[in-house]
Amino acid sequence: MTVSDNLYTPDRRAILEAALIEADFGGWSLETLRAAADKAGVARERQRLAFPRGVLDLIEFYSATADAAMIESLKGHELAAMKVRERVTLAVRLRIEALAAHKPAARAALHHLAAPLFAGEGLKLLYRTVDTIWRAIGDTSTDFNFYSKRTLLAGVYASTLWTWTEDMCEDGTKTWAFLDRRIENVMGIEKAKAGLRGALAKFPDPLKILSALRYPDKRT
Repeated sequence: MTVSDNLYTPDRRAILEAALIEADFGGWSLETLRAAADKAGVARERQRLAFPRGVLDLIEFYSATADAAMIESLKGHELAAMKVRERVTLAVRLRIEALAAHKPAARAALHHLAAPLFAGEGLKLLYRTVDTIWRAIGDTSTDFNFYSKRTLLAGVYASTLWTWTEDMCEDGTKTWAFLDRRIENVMGIEKAKAGLRGALAKFPDPLKILSALRYPDKRT
């Protein structure tokens, strides 16, 4: 579920705004959704059409809204003048800060998606967020790096987000220090991968060697 305009987008936005206040105190549930719809003045039938899967659709819309806010915030920065690690760090921070106005609700959403029944949904939203981050900062990879970048960032983003939910510092000092360390670790992995590729490039192609052994009379 995206935040692009359609027939029910105004209802979704109104319900989400009210639901965040409800979820700050009572978490995410069908009761939260219904109470939010009532406060937003959205009829029950339109509420069901706006969020057919109920709370899962509401949380998905919440995540998509935060993704969109991150993209909008990035527009105010000169990404072209920044290193990749700086862009990634900034994007992760902006994505988390998009949740800051309702931190208890964000924490509750994470716990909701961590339940075994909804783990698949949580992974889908995590992938969507890290994919959005990479695209927003200008990544155009299409090879194996496309997947490795998203896998690594998923670990960085998820662990940083959990750290943020438990960080009691008003300025998020603990969270951003943790993020910096994780990014440093990931950059170390990338350097090691690059070094390994460089080392392997110095060795003969194993396929050519096997071919020569199998076909000794064939010139390679």
